[in-house]
Amino acid sequence: MRLRDDYRKSLHELIAPSIFPAETASALTKAERQKLIPVADARPLLTEILRTLPALHAYERLLYRATDISSGTRSGLYDCLYVALAEREQCQLATADDKLVRNLQPQFPFIVSLASLP
Repeated sequence: MRLRDDYRKSLHELIAPSIFPAETASALTKAERQKLIPVADARPLLTEILRTLPALHAYERLLYRATDISSGTRSGLYDCLYVALAEREQCQLATADDKLVRNLQPQFPFIVSLASLP
């Protein structure tokens, strides 16, 4: 929430592959199925997230590099699209996915834990 608030204040620039909206909707409906959020909360939460959408970059341009990263690290392709974008844009990839940080940060030091941000 703090990162998004800072983005709204133009303190940070946020970018994501163009799959971000669909991936977000998928995660929210999965959270409903797993009873992590109440059924019918996915849509209003998605609306709120889409109000502060990061700048989207066409994932197709990232696909070959993401495939190489995925194959080389045995990581999921969708995660590797974010890694490929951060690599290309020479910026940090802030994530709450501790497994991604543990597995990929040694090779990609620009990956940082969201919890580590000031």
